[in-house]
Amino acid sequence: MTTRAVTSKELTRKIFNKEDLFILDVRNENDFNDWKIEGEKINYFNIPYFELLDGVEGILDKLPLNQEILVVCAKEGSSVMIAEMLSEAGLTASFLQGGMKAWSEHLEPVKIGDLKGGGEIYQFVRIGKGCLSYMVISNGEAAIIDATRMADTYLDFAKNRDATVTHVFDTHLHADHISGGRKIADESNATYWLPPKDATEVTFEYAALEGGNVITIGNTAIDIYALYSPGHTIGSTSFVIDEQFLLSGDILFIDSIGRPDLAGLAEDWVGDLRESLYSRYKELSEELIVLPAHFMMMEELNDDGSVSEKLGELFAQNHGLNIEDEEEFRKMVTENLPPQPNAYQEIRETNMGKVSPDAERQREMEIGPNRCAVR
Repeated sequence: MTTRAVTSKELTRKIFNKEDLFILDVRNENDFNDWKIEGEKINYFNIPYFELLDGVEGILDKLPLNQEILVVCAKEGSSVMIAEMLSEAGLTASFLQGGMKAWSEHLEPVKIGDLKGGGEIYQFVRIGKGCLSYMVISNGEAAIIDATRMADTYLDFAKNRDATVTHVFDTHLHADHISGGRKIADESNATYWLPPKDATEVTFEYAALEGGNVITIGNTAIDIYALYSPGHTIGSTSFVIDEQFLLSGDILFIDSIGRPDLAGLAEDWVGDLRESLYSRYKELSEELIVLPAHFMMMEELNDDGSVSEKLGELFAQNHGLNIEDEEEFRKMVTENLPPQPNAYQEIRETNMGKVSPDAERQREMEIGPNRCAVR
């Protein structure tokens, strides 16, 4: 029997469709426990590939006989070898093309909705990392918000829709992934926007993104309204788009709220976080559809794979928005912080333009789960 390569796109669609999957992860135990492929109907077995070099006979009783086994490793090579061994033993086996490295970089575009004056908004789901980025297209122009470093994916997507990228935004200075914003702006001659309070140490030119800015995409007046909303960072800025969508950056997620400590200033910024969530957001329409910059759990995905929810629904159900006592809120935020993202300080410096790691180092810096939320 032959083994086949499963692409990250194919695997993403299986997860979106809630298909039953069995994954044999042959990375070492620490890597597996820190970060793995997740989905509602995935069963796993983890064993380091070097324990299987003499054969797979010892684990056959741990594997399904009547289901395809997807073998996963860091970069692909080991999984091909193990999948072939399983195939020779009579099982149906495949391997993840490009391994977890490719999984970390895959972006799946999902259409969120149409805009009132014509055009549409898309969400790019980085399913292996939990990052969410956006593209607004109207009348041949496109704006991109919170782009990852996989710049070509966005440029190709816009090109295929006959749209020219004219504006690129980062809602804040990211600490968990490398922004593709500047690269996209350079390659498309677009304006790159960044909140000035997050840009005090950057080494490049940018347009100052401040509360009250209104940027129009296309000539159909699709307005992107910037709302200053500090707390995750001191410059964090949200967007209200077309009076329908609230891009909340890393301030508000579907099932949690943003952490205020990635610049080491949790005690200083927790008050700003509460002010943004409990005052500024309270003034907005509860009918706005919240589109965050990250998701934490697969349960947050809608049936089509998108991540969104009405603001009113979040005010009713998100625990982080329902803590009346200010001191209790402060305690919850500062005492329930997960580990810092991998290489987060180097990622911040990369996004400031202070360092320029090569492509392989950038991949290594981003490996692992996102950790932008309060637990």
